[in-house]
Amino acid sequence: MAINSDTKPLTPEELPADDRLAGASAAASSTKAASPAHAENPEEIIRVSPDDTNLAALDAEDGGAETLPDSEEYEQIMEELRHAKTEQAVSARRNRKLTLDKVTFGITGAIAVAFVVWGFVGRDSLSDTSKGALNWVMEYTGWLFMVLASLFVVFVLWLALGKFGNIPLGKDGEKPEFRTISWVAMMFAAGMGIGLMFYGVAEPLYHYISPPPGTVDGRTPAAIQTAMATSIFHWTLHPWAMYAVVGIAMAYGTYRLGRKQLVSAAFTSLFGIRMVEGPLGKFINILAIFATLFGTAASLGLGALQIGSGMTSNGWLGEIGTPVLVVIVAILTFCFVASAVSGISRGIQWLSNINMVLAVVLALIVFVAGPTLFILNLIPSAVGDYARDLAEMSSRTEAVGDESLRSWMTSWTIFYWAWWISWTPFVGMFIARISRGRTIRQFVTGVLLVPSVVSVIWFGIFGGAAFHVQQEADKAGTPGLVAMVDGAPSINFDGALFDLVKNLGMPGWLTAAVIVLAMVLVAIFFVTGADAASIVMGSLSSNGAEHPRRGVVIFWGSLTGAVAAVMLLAGGDKPSEALSGLQRVTIVAALPFVIVMLLLCFALVKDLRRDPLQLHKRLATSVVERAIRTGVEQHGGVQFDLVTKHDCAEKCTDSDCAGGTPTGTIPLVGKPQLDADHK
Repeated sequence: MAINSDTKPLTPEELPADDRLAGASAAASSTKAASPAHAENPEEIIRVSPDDTNLAALDAEDGGAETLPDSEEYEQIMEELRHAKTEQAVSARRNRKLTLDKVTFGITGAIAVAFVVWGFVGRDSLSDTSKGALNWVMEYTGWLFMVLASLFVVFVLWLALGKFGNIPLGKDGEKPEFRTISWVAMMFAAGMGIGLMFYGVAEPLYHYISPPPGTVDGRTPAAIQTAMATSIFHWTLHPWAMYAVVGIAMAYGTYRLGRKQLVSAAFTSLFGIRMVEGPLGKFINILAIFATLFGTAASLGLGALQIGSGMTSNGWLGEIGTPVLVVIVAILTFCFVASAVSGISRGIQWLSNINMVLAVVLALIVFVAGPTLFILNLIPSAVGDYARDLAEMSSRTEAVGDESLRSWMTSWTIFYWAWWISWTPFVGMFIARISRGRTIRQFVTGVLLVPSVVSVIWFGIFGGAAFHVQQEADKAGTPGLVAMVDGAPSINFDGALFDLVKNLGMPGWLTAAVIVLAMVLVAIFFVTGADAASIVMGSLSSNGAEHPRRGVVIFWGSLTGAVAAVMLLAGGDKPSEALSGLQRVTIVAALPFVIVMLLLCFALVKDLRRDPLQLHKRLATSVVERAIRTGVEQHGGVQFDLVTKHDCAEKCTDSDCAGGTPTGTIPLVGKPQLDADHK
């Protein structure tokens, strides 16, 4: 006897437009000889069709149940499959023509220009307003940043290690667009390459001189452990987990579901297509462009300051003034706009590969010229220190300390979390763009682990060299890399990298060459990040077009340079103060985005639960469990086989029929059970 049910799961592409699904079946057949009552009809069938309102019962002769178990779950799964097919068709129709979104483009451009005018005309007003807003964000929402930063790490690890890990960020069978080495290089350069150049020496050295309040004393061996653990904490798993949340949501929605490449489109499952294409969606995209624009402009200013410091260190120029910095900004802007116009596959990939090689060369020079053995011992120790202190650092708030801890948290950990979140729209969308065709597990492994390992090595080399130079200076009674300002230790963040290079004891010509290499590296790191930002802003203001028009990309790239240049000019003799104001505003803008990212997690899980792969697994499990229960009920302890059967005589030929015969059955376990016509 065979017990069949028409429950072959179909891919969304196989579902007809009128939602009528072809039948399929799962069967259980007894290995015992059929009883005489069934001799003329060796197969008695339970038909379960998605078009049926009531599921058929077993033949009365079999004494079966009147309805199959789990019929509601089956109907729900089939309805979700039909819904997924419909949503993809709607998205395909809406994405045929992606033009400039005049509302988003106009409002965001007006806000950016107004902000630039405010910074130039009312510098003091902007500074006071941004400081007040930043203090409020840190005081009342600092706990939120701390909690959600750790939650995002747990969330992306859960996605990668759980049942959703094998879901591709693209169509089934689609291959990755970029080689793994280029993928990692572009991702790292866009995410934080310029930041590691700026803080790679300065941050661990600062924490060594002035550890977090309530921990250890400065300039001690214990301070080295705390400094490395704190630096790694700020630059590894947590920031990249934030990027991964946005990256997975954008890549899945765009390349798997066919939605527009917009931050707002990721919320379709929560709010519906009309809401995300209405005022709410435009508001989300405006926030994304605004954060990207000012975050990139601030980094452009920081890069200009560091390149200017390198020129001073090499003796090319004296004290760098604002006009020179503006010229540097103009040159960098021209470079990254040219790279952006050439496209990701050419400009950004080429520059990222060059940058990776130059970064390795610089790190090897410092590793060899510096305290090599000390660095080798420091790196594994730093990983252990980070693992040991991770729980404490993740849960540290001002509630466990005094005003000094609150001030430190504001300047460092919460500052970093807000800063990374303000970059998530840009970096998340960019890494989504370059990760098409990879699975969620591959994506998380690459995005979360690879840059984290590189960051650990980078801080180990440059931080370890800085520790050694400062320890030797302390023994000799000289300042080393730390200057005393008003009786307190101070570090020149702009020039810390170049100061380290000059203290490595290399020949003068080699020192000058390494400083030039570092300046070139800073410039290319910024160009690779800024041109990616220009493309992302162009896409956000063009209804999610994957390749926005050149004029739009040039506009956003030029405006980024203009914002940085005008803020430098507004700073007068203290351009770094103007950039600090720009950073403060960007951090304040991160507050609504942290709520957006939390909602994004719920929207993403809701989408993933309805993915065709997941629905097919649920459907297959439901069908097999139902067939087994039915078989056990009918045959008791007698061994039986599961087979599938589909009637395809009118739909496919013998050559392309999966079963090999037009009306045959395919055994899954045991011997084939044939129709009477084929015996």
